[in-house]
Amino acid sequence: MAPFLSQDTTLIVGAGFAGSVVARELAEAGRKVHVIDKRPHIAGNAYDETDAHGILIHRYGPHIFHTNGQRIFEYLSRFTAWRPYEHRVRGVVDGVRYPFPINRDTLNQLYGLDLDEAGAEAYYEQVRIPVEEVRTSEDVVLNSVGRDLYEKFFLNYTRKQWGMDPSELKAGVAARIPVRTNSDDRYFTDTFQAMPADGYTAMFQNLLDHPNITVELGIDYFEVRQSMQPAHTVYTGPIDAFFDYRFGHLPYRSLRFEHDHLPDVDQYQETGTINYPNDHAFTRITEFKHLTGQVHAGTSIVREYPEAAGDPYYPVPSTENEALFKRYEALTRERTDVTFVGRLAQYRYYNMDQVVGAALAAARTILGG
Repeated sequence: MAPFLSQDTTLIVGAGFAGSVVARELAEAGRKVHVIDKRPHIAGNAYDETDAHGILIHRYGPHIFHTNGQRIFEYLSRFTAWRPYEHRVRGVVDGVRYPFPINRDTLNQLYGLDLDEAGAEAYYEQVRIPVEEVRTSEDVVLNSVGRDLYEKFFLNYTRKQWGMDPSELKAGVAARIPVRTNSDDRYFTDTFQAMPADGYTAMFQNLLDHPNITVELGIDYFEVRQSMQPAHTVYTGPIDAFFDYRFGHLPYRSLRFEHDHLPDVDQYQETGTINYPNDHAFTRITEFKHLTGQVHAGTSIVREYPEAAGDPYYPVPSTENEALFKRYEALTRERTDVTFVGRLAQYRYYNMDQVVGAALAAARTILGG
């Protein structure tokens, strides 16, 4: 049954970051907002919950908050306290775990060297394969660290993650991963790195807690949209679905999650995430207690298996897909009654803070600011 909406109400499709932030901004400006989501919970892919063993887990894989945007961090700080957390990752090559992203210690351990920062910089310069025009992810990595490190840490991981060769992916995918000459083994170096103290779901509950906001879950927009006449619609789902796949399906990469609890293990691995670029069908294992700081006799982990089919998680950033997206984007300019925002609606590989920024900008536009 379709929700009843008065004609002065804004409909927001999706209760993840994009939809919830826009909802809050419009509500605080005096607008009536109705949020729907086809899932039975708020918070989108950031949804976390206590598992059957009492450990706070991220149902849809690890979400690590980091940003250089003070404005974004302060905005979300209205809705959560924070637990400082700096994420660390190891990459397994030939059974040995190395710091990742690649840094000086990675080089020294992998090749039996004793490089200082200048030595690491000289090493990269020696092994890199110069690429005159960097277009693909393969170009980015070869131009930076050469073929051996590319094949050990990037090539097979990328093939698993995206179902494509790095030479087929746009440069921006690999450009997200730095290469360091120092011993900094943090995955991110952003100014603000923290986890919501009570979890993401609690933060979203606070975001959506406003008298002008109503939330209805388990509602599929495409089953009810013909019967609703909102004042405006904010759509955060896949853009191709909104237009009934007029030009064909945009490729998205999906994930399957294998959650596991180890009742008698206090700590399963030394860092929050371990990447397996060359082994197994999964890409990585994350142990949640690192992220949350929770104290528990057992531990819960998740393995991630990239798949072509399933819920859309990542837009696939290739030149061909970007061209197809542009055709859909042109259609959005004809729809003044709808605002498209978020990773799926804008076909962008956004981080969480970038989605928040995009949502704040969308809200300002809707409000005429």
